[in-house]
Parts: sequence; structure tokens; C-alpha cells
Amino acid sequence: MYDILRTSIEKAWENRELLKNEDIRSAIHQVIDLLDKGLLRAAEPTAEGWQVNEWVKKAVILYFPTRPMETITTGPFEYHDKITLKQDYAEQGVRVVPPAAARYGAYVAPGVVMMPSYINIGAYVDSGTMVDTWATVGSCAQIGKQVHLSGGVGIGGVLEPVQAAPVIIEDHCFIGSRCIVVEGAHLEREVVLGANTVITASTKIIDVTGQEPVEYQGYVPARSVVIPGTRKKQFPAGEYDVPCALIIGKRKASTDLKTSLNSALREFDVPV
Repeated sequence: MYDILRTSIEKAWENRELLKNEDIRSAIHQVIDLLDKGLLRAAEPTAEGWQVNEWVKKAVILYFPTRPMETITTGPFEYHDKITLKQDYAEQGVRVVPPAAARYGAYVAPGVVMMPSYINIGAYVDSGTMVDTWATVGSCAQIGKQVHLSGGVGIGGVLEPVQAAPVIIEDHCFIGSRCIVVEGAHLEREVVLGANTVITASTKIIDVTGQEPVEYQGYVPARSVVIPGTRKKQFPAGEYDVPCALIIGKRKASTDLKTSLNSALREFDVPV
């Protein structure tokens, strides 16, 4: 469907001199507009799993050199940047509390609530999600439906390397206060992260609910309830505790999704 756009982007990626060509610049701008409308995504679910659309990420990177620096004024606020802010939130059915901001090229679906927060270009935030106060959604991050990003949550962004997967948080996840999810970490549906949990590509995620620990890395299985933890690691100077994340239980699939958020936190004494 987008083969012509993709061909133009790939050519410009290999030869930056082509950015002077108006047709190439137009193709790049079309991709960003499609991202802004949610018609294209930097990564998307398929029958085989999540697929990273490298050429779309390339278009985002190429967009910057095609844009001049300009002063942007919004009420009493002044910015100096290459990329404008999203507009027309009423038409899109999005609630935005000042001074929240999303960059043009980020998709914010109807029903999303943005408390004073930030969503970067290339991100996809699906319907019914709450982006709470001072939460940030990085470039190309993929946030599902009915997700709650609590206060101060940091969702990392990624543009380069272009083959790298962005952070993926699937539907109905609850991300507790001050959590950090970065480096392409993937949370499946209905995961609950307790406050201050850090999930990176190298974080040891240990399921401690059985007789023996089960380790995951960069990936949290569906309905897991996760809290910060530590584990012993030997260094030349001695043995020390290093951070990890502990899966301490599962949300019940039979429980109403909204109710189970609260019940999971109460049942396992997870702070949020």
C-alpha cells in the first residue's frame, strides 16, 4: 500500500543528497502525517508477533533535517524547535491538561487523557489510555488500549539503530509511579508494574511464584504482577546486590480488568 513512499525513504536513507529533492521531502512529510493520524506505525502487531517497520523509523530520522528551526508560541509558552505540536484535540476526542504536549507525528487515539505529560514523535498511544502527570512516552513507543501510565513514568524512545524494537506496552497494563521501561522492553497484556520498577533490555525479570525461579529478559509475560527486587552478583571486589524485577503473581483473567488492577495491587501489597 505504501510501497512508493517506502522506496523514496529507502533511497534518501542511502543518499542524503536526495533530501534536496522536493518529491523525496514530500514523501517524508507524508509518512509523518500518516504516523500522526495513526495510519502508519513504527511497530505493529502481526499474526507472527510484533513487526518493526524500519523504513518508518528512517522517515522520522530523515524528517528532522528537512525542517527549519522556528519559534512556536502557545499562550504564555515559547518553544524553539523543528517540529510543531499536535493540535485539534477536540476533534480527535483527546483530553489534554495544560501544559501537556505531544509532538506532531505522534498518534494519540480518541479517549486518551494527557495530564501534564509529553509524547514524542513516532509514538502510538491507543484509546482509553491515561498518561499521568510528568509521564513521558518516547519516540516510536507503542502503548496499547486502556493503559495507565502513572505519575512520573518514563517510557523510553528509540530511533537508532532503526532495526531496534521500540518499547511495547500492550492493552490494559498498569504502570506504577516512577517506573522506567526502556530499551525495547515488551510488556504483554494486563501486566502490573509496582512503583519504581525498572525494565530494560538487560533487566533480569524473575518469576518467584513457583518452587524454582524462572528468568525472563526484556519481556514480561501477560498478567504478571511485578515489583522491584535485588539479586546477588559476584564482582572482583566482592558480592553485591544488583537490581532486578520480581514477578510475584498473576492478575486473574476472570476478574474485570479495571477491578483487577486494584485487587492485584492489594492482594500482593504492591505500592503504586
